[in-house]
Amino acid sequence: MSKERIIYGIYDDDDIILNAVNSIREKGHHIEEVYSPFPIHGLDHALGLKYSRLAICSFLFGLTGFCCALLLMWAIMIYDWPMNIGGKPSFTLNENLPAFIPVTFEMTVFFGAHLMVITFLIRCGLYPGSNEKSPDPRTTDDKFLMEIHTNNDEKNIKKIKDLMKKTGATEIKEKE
Repeated sequence: MSKERIIYGIYDDDDIILNAVNSIREKGHHIEEVYSPFPIHGLDHALGLKYSRLAICSFLFGLTGFCCALLLMWAIMIYDWPMNIGGKPSFTLNENLPAFIPVTFEMTVFFGAHLMVITFLIRCGLYPGSNEKSPDPRTTDDKFLMEIHTNNDEKNIKKIKDLMKKTGATEIKEKE
């Protein structure tokens, strides 16, 4: 029974790891994950990741905020406690809509931003109490880490390590 082994390659520069990802994928190896202290433009394409649906979630969260703002203002200003302010009519929502636009915009942005952060943290497993941890704490400061899962074949492991070294890895670690 062969166990899976994990090979970690640590890189010093974002351009070097981006080129390394392209080179290693061209050789037919699957890169499981790349850890980086900041987003690297083009890395998702180099890793072959699918398009993220977070933008759709953001639109839906903003739409939810928009609807909640209009419902709240209708309930407060028209249904529950209508007030005559400056002689403006307070019978329907569409007569008062121009006055509600700033609050509606702010609620749309508020819901979109806050719910996106929560969704992103849950999706990445970074919520409180999560067991997700970076294999190397230096990836939150100035190092970049590439993680490749492979079988227990020593020849394949040596080939991956040599390829990582050739593409600019400063440190290579192995974990079973």
